[in-house]
Order: sequence, then C-alpha cells, then structure tokens
Amino acid sequence: QLQASGGGLVQAGDSLRLSCVASGRTFSTMGWFRLAPGKEREFVVAMWWSGSRPYYADSVKGRFTISRDNAKNTVYLQMNSLKPEDTAVYYCAAAEGLVSNWRLSKKYGYWGQGTQVTVSS
Repeated sequence: QLQASGGGLVQAGDSLRLSCVASGRTFSTMGWFRLAPGKEREFVVAMWWSGSRPYYADSVKGRFTISRDNAKNTVYLQMNSLKPEDTAVYYCAAAEGLVSNWRLSKKYGYWGQGTQVTVSS
C-alpha cells in the first residue's frame, strides 16, 4: 500500500527526490524514516496529509523538503546537499490517524519497502 522509489548512488552535495505512492487506504499522516548500517531507525520528517507544517529532524532541516501531490496520492522527499551520513535505506511510513508524536515509529502502521540512498564523499 506504500510504494517507495527514487533512491540511488550520488555524490556529496547532490540531490535526490524520493517518492512514496499510497494506495488502498486514506492516510492522515505520512513521513519518512531511514535506517543506516549499524544504527537504529531514525525519524526524518512527517506531515499531516491535510497540510500541516511538516516536522523535520534536526539533521535534515534546511536540506530536505517533504511535499505531497493529492491527485497522485504521492508524497515526495526532496533531498538537497546530500552528505555521506545521509546514506541509508529510506522508508516511507503512514498512519490512518493524525500522529502527534512524529518521531515514534510505532505510531505508523504502514511502511513502504524501502529505497537505498548512498552518498559518496
């Protein structure tokens, strides 16, 4: 029900845009998490589908932007000024309700399959 895409191998300073297509259900909250080797899953950004102000992790604030296309039921993650430490598998996540504790992965009941982002130095 969540299909993520758009990952790839880029150099530091480059940009990538990830996409997450939602289907089958109506989600009120959507976001992105990432999992790097040897680390715990990390919150990246989330927003309410109704258009609330997104909430970003400090590590990506000012570089990443989440947006949505209502007609396509798609959420995008525009990643600029990528750094090697951004290397991870990125997962889109969704919840049917309005999530307020954005960082808690357990609040999201639906997950995409993950897309690999690798940033070389």
